[in-house]
Amino acid sequence: RLHVAGCGLGLGPLRGGQAAAAGGVRDEVKEYYGKVLQKSADLQTNACCTAVELPQEVKAAIGKVHPEVVSKYFGCGLCVPEALSGLSVLDLGCGSGRDCYVLAQLVGESGSVVGVDMTDEQLSTARQHVAWHADAFGYARPNTDFKQGYIEDLKGIGLGDETFDVVVSNCVVNLSPDKAAVLREAFRVLKAGGEMYFSDVYADRRVPPHLRDDPLLYGECLGGALYWNDFLALAKAAGFADPRLVEDAPITVANPALEEKLCGIRFYSATYRLFKLPGRLEADCEDYGQAVVYKGTLPGRAAAFDLDSHHHIEAGKVFPVCGNTYHMLASTRFRQHFEYVGAHPHEAGKSAHFGIFDGCGKSLPFASASAAGAGGQCC
Repeated sequence: RLHVAGCGLGLGPLRGGQAAAAGGVRDEVKEYYGKVLQKSADLQTNACCTAVELPQEVKAAIGKVHPEVVSKYFGCGLCVPEALSGLSVLDLGCGSGRDCYVLAQLVGESGSVVGVDMTDEQLSTARQHVAWHADAFGYARPNTDFKQGYIEDLKGIGLGDETFDVVVSNCVVNLSPDKAAVLREAFRVLKAGGEMYFSDVYADRRVPPHLRDDPLLYGECLGGALYWNDFLALAKAAGFADPRLVEDAPITVANPALEEKLCGIRFYSATYRLFKLPGRLEADCEDYGQAVVYKGTLPGRAAAFDLDSHHHIEAGKVFPVCGNTYHMLASTRFRQHFEYVGAHPHEAGKSAHFGIFDGCGKSLPFASASAAGAGGQCC
């Protein structure tokens, strides 16, 4: 399993020529993250470096993580969702364990965090500080565990169905040769109502084979970056019916020689949240006349809660939502933090349907309709 505290990865078993190719990628990534990179400063681009502003509680948690673990962090985004107390969390590509040890503080002593990685050197760093962190956090026993394995084959390391409340990943999926398998496995191990909350690198177009095969570009999280629209299709095929973009930022690469190689391809660091809500989420945002009122009770978010980049929900204000957003709040760990207006969209005979939700990116397709051509941002 490989990883760089954020740009890590586990390359699962494939077949035939795919297996050989995956093995080659696996060896190259192990070499890059286990031998070549010793600290964050060794990276040759900024693709694997987080630039987002961290919440105060996360900054405080990082301050309690062992310096050696922090020095080997290479993440490309923020993988710390809200409302984690008491939950079970899985980190795909945990690397040296920085995010795991941050999460271990946020889930509390009653929660648990499992990190998966394939790189010996990274896992060695993570494991040697388990007891140190438990003591630093004031826990009677550690709430972290690190497993060596492949993120495409979590069953192979004994992770069962519907085991975790939350799955996180920080700049790892781009390194996998079978990204669809990674998403399928994440869906499998999540409990119903759980979510995959992860950051990764995306491209504005499909990266051509000669760039995907470049070891340096691959190791720097660029060669394996998914075209954003292909990612959406893979996520939906895995069962995550309505992927939600939380935040994004352009990657400048900051290496002239590599920028010239990339021939104008633009890359982005983006954080998505994918909810496992079987039978609840629809292909599009449908209007059932519903709304929510945020109670302001999430820690550190008394004034407002950002579900995603298009849902800034202020406390105490009636906020109209589509059926999908309703379920992302009412059928998940966020339920207690909201009041709900309108019927449950899947309660037969109790909810009226008013068509597509206004402003979700679609509109009535008929030219004779007065609203033809209307459309806005996706809700």
